[in-house]
Amino acid sequence: MQFASAVTRCETIQEATGHLVSSIRRQMRGEIDLLCVFLTPEHQENIRPLSRYLRLALSPRVLLGCTCEGIIGGDREIEREPGISVLAGRLPGATLNAFHIGMEEWESLLDQNSQGKLKRILGFQSLGRDTTQAYLVFADPFTTPATELLQTLEDICPGIPVLGGMVSGAQQAGQNLMLLNGAILEDGAIGVRIGGQVRVDAVVSQGCRPVGETFLVTKAEGCRIATLSGNRAFESSDRLLRSLPPDDWKKVETGLYMGVVVNEYQSQFGRGDFLVSPVHGYDRNTGEVLVDTEVRAGQTVQYHLRDASTAEEELRALMQTAARDETAPAGGMLFSDSGRGVRLFDMPGHDVRRVLEAVPETPLAGFFAQGEFGPIGGRNFLHQKSLSVVLFRPSSEAEPEVWPSG
Repeated sequence: MQFASAVTRCETIQEATGHLVSSIRRQMRGEIDLLCVFLTPEHQENIRPLSRYLRLALSPRVLLGCTCEGIIGGDREIEREPGISVLAGRLPGATLNAFHIGMEEWESLLDQNSQGKLKRILGFQSLGRDTTQAYLVFADPFTTPATELLQTLEDICPGIPVLGGMVSGAQQAGQNLMLLNGAILEDGAIGVRIGGQVRVDAVVSQGCRPVGETFLVTKAEGCRIATLSGNRAFESSDRLLRSLPPDDWKKVETGLYMGVVVNEYQSQFGRGDFLVSPVHGYDRNTGEVLVDTEVRAGQTVQYHLRDASTAEEELRALMQTAARDETAPAGGMLFSDSGRGVRLFDMPGHDVRRVLEAVPETPLAGFFAQGEFGPIGGRNFLHQKSLSVVLFRPSSEAEPEVWPSG
């Protein structure tokens, strides 16, 4: 297994593609199974010749990519200026089934009665043992029901991580573009089902830490929490927040978050056990707390705070754990929320550098997303203000097989 990454700030498409191809070929020779490419809107008008040149020069079995508001490549994060990033991978023994689900297909596919058709699109084979390791998915936020898609993939293949993100940089439907082999697509979701002789590990850093006590949701409807541990939610929350030290109060002013426990079958809960989403406010007339995710009675919740120092501390800890694995990653991908980067940290390239501190010399590429896919507590979610890291490692299991498209 071998990976190579390259990034360019060249403004002309001729210079950019020439630089990317020569850089990849300096790092690796021979066949390329998976090629991912990410480009900022400044290069969007040249996406077709870019795709054609990369396919002719590198001959990948599967090419996957998208436009985005910022890119990640090597040890750099390029924001608010033109750039293109690529990651090339040779994955001997891996199965790669590329797919596209268009805007008009969702209604008919995201139904339990249509699982057979969806499995065919995803490239599942009717005979033999299923060896799915992960889904890599890039989706247009205007035309993709992301939550329903994640649930359907979970129903088809429980416990398999879905990684990637929502394409960013556009203001309306039709402005985002995605690449799938020779096609340029404007809607829906593209991806590749990865199976066979490969390990695909996920690290999801939500950049938050819990504060105060946990509460049991005793009454809620949709995204409105009415009572916590039997008391009006606003009153319970107000008492907790007033007890916070001054430093934490400053962080509350920049944003407050609610964490919902993913796996209730635990005696204790800590960082990494919660799906974290923003608190939008309070209804003082009803005493309800308004959150960004649906909550139901019986769930355990806890308030969380997010700031740069907390996000850095959590990412370091998670990557140190990932680096303890005896098998070093051959390559990786980063999907960082557009609210991170220089908007959160006081330095460019923060996240990619922290990842490389833990897994040095790992070829990396990725993009700034409008929401990130990744598992928490064994379940896949669409996150906000988070970083989703993909690490490819060799595995001795399964038989070799590569399928170029679904």
